[in-house]
Amino acid sequence: MRRTLTVLAATTVAALTLAACGGGSSGGPLGGPAGASAAPTDTISVGSANFTESSLLGEIYAQALEAKGIKVQRHLSLGSRETYFPALKDGSLDLVPDYTGSLLQYLDPKAAQTSPDDVYAALQKAIQAPLVALDKSAAEDKDAVVVSKDTAQRYNATSIADLAPHCGDLVFGGPPEFLTRPDGIPGIQKFYNCTFKSFTSLDAGGPLTLTAVKSNQIQAADLFTTNPQIETSNLVALADPKNNFSAQNVVPVINSTKATDQVKQILNAVSAKLTTQDLVELNGQLTAPDPVDPAVAAKQWLTKAGLV
Repeated sequence: MRRTLTVLAATTVAALTLAACGGGSSGGPLGGPAGASAAPTDTISVGSANFTESSLLGEIYAQALEAKGIKVQRHLSLGSRETYFPALKDGSLDLVPDYTGSLLQYLDPKAAQTSPDDVYAALQKAIQAPLVALDKSAAEDKDAVVVSKDTAQRYNATSIADLAPHCGDLVFGGPPEFLTRPDGIPGIQKFYNCTFKSFTSLDAGGPLTLTAVKSNQIQAADLFTTNPQIETSNLVALADPKNNFSAQNVVPVINSTKATDQVKQILNAVSAKLTTQDLVELNGQLTAPDPVDPAVAAKQWLTKAGLV
């Protein structure tokens, strides 16, 4: 699923060397080897993937916890799931926002569930101690195969199935991990018999991918359904009739050692309030010509939701 920084090798290396740094709620990359120094027992280390929406959700979680007097360390925009999830397992991180379907397939590549409730139930079984998935939100952000309006019209394509006979003529772009994830290129090939001409490694749903598809450097892209620029840039998110992309509800994943009743109540309250339309509107604020700072956007949403 779903995320706007390029996954650079240097970032990945830095993020893999995870350990908690400095006290309080200061941000910044983690500074030591994975597992070398977990956050203090009275502090929750909040991380996120390296795309705008994930960082925003991490900030929402952090501020919601701080509003109730819980100490937080921020380590946002770390990298892909392949980077931050091992840090959760070894205790370098305590909490991240994730997406049910993508996380399930990461844990169980053979998982076939697609509906929100079925995916969440399977995730609860697949995730292993010490990690737990708290309440899922109604808010959903799915991956989508996106093309320009011209490309959609040229091939009379409203779905991935319509595009499939022409995939060999098209260059696909997306984050590096999309090339190997089960619901990425392998899934598109499996479900739609679609093999693209080539794959261009770009960013996770961000400006590089948008620029490339708008300028026809690539003809198809992995973008996220809560990205308001799909509509404003005259792009088309193709339907996925064979459900290659399963339900992708936002879900807090936390180390059980930090999941006190109070912490669970706070995070579950966020999940109960968050909607897909909220994500679209927040992403619009963060990607506008005069963008809102993520910390400000998070505070505004939490205030509006009555959570701070």
